[in-house]
Amino acid sequence: MTDPEPTSFDDEEYAFLRHVRFGELPPAVRPDERVELTETDPRRDRPESTNDDEWHLRLGPGG
Repeated sequence: MTDPEPTSFDDEEYAFLRHVRFGELPPAVRPDERVELTETDPRRDRPESTNDDEWHLRLGPGG
């Protein structure tokens, strides 16, 4: 059994396939509409402690 030849698409066909898969894309954000992100919530993966040795003791080697 032989594999079929790979199909090659042109740009218009790729654009159509993207539209079928993802639908209509939202309009692009202009540079004057962008804002700087400021994190206000503390990280949830670690407490405020910055003592890395404490984490190595808790997690063990390689943690």
